[in-house]
Amino acid sequence: MSSVIMPAKTHIVIPARFKSTRLPGKPLLEIHGKPMILWVAEKAQTAHFTDDMCIATDDDDIAKICIDAGFDVVMTSSEHASGTDRLAEVAAIKGWADYDIVVNMQGDEPLVPPLLLEQVKALLVADSDSVMATLCEPIDDYETFMRPSVVKVVSQHANDLQRALYFSRAPIPCDRDVVLSNDDHRNPPKNAYRHLGLYAYRVRLLQQFVHWPQTPLERLESLEQLRVLENGAQITIAVAVCHLPAGVDTQEDLDRLNAMSLTEFQSPIG
Repeated sequence: MSSVIMPAKTHIVIPARFKSTRLPGKPLLEIHGKPMILWVAEKAQTAHFTDDMCIATDDDDIAKICIDAGFDVVMTSSEHASGTDRLAEVAAIKGWADYDIVVNMQGDEPLVPPLLLEQVKALLVADSDSVMATLCEPIDDYETFMRPSVVKVVSQHANDLQRALYFSRAPIPCDRDVVLSNDDHRNPPKNAYRHLGLYAYRVRLLQQFVHWPQTPLERLESLEQLRVLENGAQITIAVAVCHLPAGVDTQEDLDRLNAMSLTEFQSPIG
């Protein structure tokens, strides 16, 4: 008797840590009178392509606010080296099938368009040889290209699919002629792309990821997705179909969102 493989389910997980180097307690900070994590969770509820959604946190206060608002919460360890490790714990606790898909929705991006979450999920569905999917957008100014806080990605096309080759905080790819030029009005290469921190994973990748030690390039660049590439796995990538607004990393970012009108803040993007 042959076994029956059930259709893959899609789960959105929102990691929400209390600790933040630049903005402690970030998920609890208020935007228009409501904790940021609740804005993010409400946005996730509008993503109709998913089967369920939960918040993953290591903080009791964050958990209480989310539970009181009616959201599913999974308590996770405070010792995880990366967000991907945290998602792997959630998948194990939930007992999700290894062919299911997990979409990582960042807890500090209350303006993320659900359309991009759906895009990154669809990318992974379309590329059965990849274990992870993500997005990027073109970089059109040299200052952004040179900034270490902006993660760059280079990729290759194969069989009508685009696969990530490398992620770096350095300005890649390097245009030799531009680097050697003394021109004060330099432009980034035409194939310069900023990596967007949106991910979709197959659960089987999360199960493997936690057993891989941190890799040399991952530690050097402080980019967890390099652990996947350094272990020989494939990451599929595409240009985002709409713009991803900046998230909240600093007090200035929080002030910027609070300065928006409530109508503007709540307006759907994408």
